[in-house]
Amino acid sequence: MTLPADTLVLVADGRKALFLRNRGDDRQIDLRTTAHQDRDDKKDSEIKTGPAGQSPAPAGTGLPGGTMDETDFHQQEEDRFARELADKVNSMALSGKITALVVIAPARTMGELRPLWHKETSARLVGEHVKEMTDRPISDIEALLLGDPSPPS
Repeated sequence: MTLPADTLVLVADGRKALFLRNRGDDRQIDLRTTAHQDRDDKKDSEIKTGPAGQSPAPAGTGLPGGTMDETDFHQQEEDRFARELADKVNSMALSGKITALVVIAPARTMGELRPLWHKETSARLVGEHVKEMTDRPISDIEALLLGDPSPPS
């Protein structure tokens, strides 16, 4: 993939986001970190208000009620983080701070981001990679963008 100079590369998941800029040119990728954002992963006891609820027994059947599935508060926080990232990137696109954009994120995060892109953000989107890369070195991210199917470990 050719990556124009000054392309913003967003590498994100539900807990972390890296904002990288290509300081190279079309022939040479040179990613530099411009910002990063981390979300604190709270303990269950800090998020939950009580145990999972009980559903009532079906009337007249004599059967016991069942336990309701527990809400995944961690997933809710990850989805909220993705929505906040989309707002930030949309704001950057609307203010002209993004000329080209590449997004690298796992499927769940990408699924949260895609429907939230403003049309100006979508117009600047030049590439997407559905992959977890937030804990990888920048050299691995560059290798992914260059099309190397298996960046070095």
